[in-house]
Amino acid sequence: MSALQLDFKKTALVIIDLQKGIVQMPGGQEVVEKTVPLVELFRENEGFISFVNVAFHDGKDALQPVTDEPAQSSERPEDWADFVPELGVQSDDYTVTKRQWGAFFGTDLDLQLRRRGIDTIVLCGIATNIGVESTAREAFQLGYNQVFVTDAMTTFSQEAHDASCSFIFPRIGKVRTLEQFLSEVQ
Repeated sequence: MSALQLDFKKTALVIIDLQKGIVQMPGGQEVVEKTVPLVELFRENEGFISFVNVAFHDGKDALQPVTDEPAQSSERPEDWADFVPELGVQSDDYTVTKRQWGAFFGTDLDLQLRRRGIDTIVLCGIATNIGVESTAREAFQLGYNQVFVTDAMTTFSQEAHDASCSFIFPRIGKVRTLEQFLSEVQ
């Protein structure tokens, strides 16, 4: 495992779906707690942060493919897509609202990263094998270097989390715990 060589001028922190309606899942609060030091580190080093949430205008903009396991549709509270306050999202922060699993498709995330000369992203959030992995696969196909902070992620089962972290992420980027990441970049 080679050490990380991060240039904060060329690196973005991309935080997936740490919003009120999603962090309520088991393990969600721990992900928020592990993400806060990343936000602080990027702010201290004037790194770019992209806070990503998922929300829908009227529900007709949500993907609705025919599947064996349909997505649950339920009435969501008005603040469901709001970022959790612990992240300290500020009015001038860059936010992305996506309408599907990945943060690149149908958004201007790639455009904004490229305009800033960013070639590396640090990924964390929920759910490991859905929003995070979909974003990671899109970033890989767009040519970004990636670092995955795996204990700042969670999903619906340990097995699904481990599969992404063991079999997908090492093939498309570097895998680190928060402690490893902080010790290598500070």
